[in-house]
Amino acid sequence: MKKIFVFGIIASAIIISGCGTGAKEKKGAIGDMKIKLEKLKKEKSALEADIRKLEDQLTKADPNAAEQVQKLVSVDTLRISDFTHFIELQGKIDAEGMAYVAPSGPGGQVKAIYVKAGQKVSKGQLILKLDDAMARQSVVAAQQQTGVLKARLAQAETVYERYQNLWKQNIGAEIQVINAKADVDALAAQLRAAQAQVAMAQEQANMSNVYAGISGMIDEMSVKVGEFFSPQTAAMPGLGIRIVNNNNLKIVTNVPENYISRVKKGDKVEVVISGSGLPPYQSVISMVGGSIDLTKRSFITEAKLPSDPMLKPNQTATMKILDYEAKGAVAVPVNVVQSDEKGKYVYVMEKAVDKSGSNRMVARKKIVITGEAYNGFIEIKNGLTGGELIITEGYQTVYDGQVVTTGK
Repeated sequence: MKKIFVFGIIASAIIISGCGTGAKEKKGAIGDMKIKLEKLKKEKSALEADIRKLEDQLTKADPNAAEQVQKLVSVDTLRISDFTHFIELQGKIDAEGMAYVAPSGPGGQVKAIYVKAGQKVSKGQLILKLDDAMARQSVVAAQQQTGVLKARLAQAETVYERYQNLWKQNIGAEIQVINAKADVDALAAQLRAAQAQVAMAQEQANMSNVYAGISGMIDEMSVKVGEFFSPQTAAMPGLGIRIVNNNNLKIVTNVPENYISRVKKGDKVEVVISGSGLPPYQSVISMVGGSIDLTKRSFITEAKLPSDPMLKPNQTATMKILDYEAKGAVAVPVNVVQSDEKGKYVYVMEKAVDKSGSNRMVARKKIVITGEAYNGFIEIKNGLTGGELIITEGYQTVYDGQVVTTGK
């Protein structure tokens, strides 16, 4: 037992030591890679300098060799244009006019249904009828009670009038008049209560009529005659009646919280319906959520959409939010931008005069400051002005001052 216990301690120590060692080794490996990368960059710069020196020497020794050291490249003229950056997020289409039909009361057994799936309905239109037998009995009972009280009140009023007339003639006792008036008032109060009961019973009976809350189309009809229909079942998908109005559609998406400062109400958006073949819908953000979802770490954003038969609620779509725009900008393909210890740079092709006085095209290294990148292009904020011949192929193997040609 002692041996097993000791072995367990040793094994645990080895595992803990191994975990700690693994973390240290990983950190050390990253440091080694950074050192190696810097070393290779310095070696590359040195090699480029040596190559330039040898080519110059070769050109001086053999003027005809200049043609042999030309580097074949491809170029493209930089143009001034507007640069845009979009945040692309997956979302879904929702209908502002979408509602489940529900009874206004506790519900009941379905006696009749007056619509069917796919049918257009108007707000306030009767959708179905629930069993109202008990409710109607309550109405009849309340009405009968009201009739009895009306008759008793009429009789009490007659008695009161007679006692009052006799008292005016100094016949009878005043207490009789007072008691008769009290009977009239009591019966009048009972009648009012009974009439309120009739109205309440009538309202309860009317709850058996279920109406459409909005205008639109019956998108889902899962209710059948004889089934029990209540507010609880009405709100459950697949068990109720849903009306959809596609005249007021919107796209809803969750925006990661790191974009809080870049997304605001009124921003332009493009909505792309994948696979539809339709051009993007242009809209603006109409609503930005005021809180962050604790699970998704995102906030809700909405944009209105036009009425279109091709758009359906719960359809997936891509919301492209325009969060950056630069007028008259210079942009280059992302892949042509390289980096060294001095920063980012690109190669352009320029005309130069060699020592013999001949014009040649050479590669020139241009240090640039970049901005946003989108759709394969990156904005150049400084270093290029437009009109330059940017080297788009062969840029990985040229150096500053190397003679280049496009082969044309």
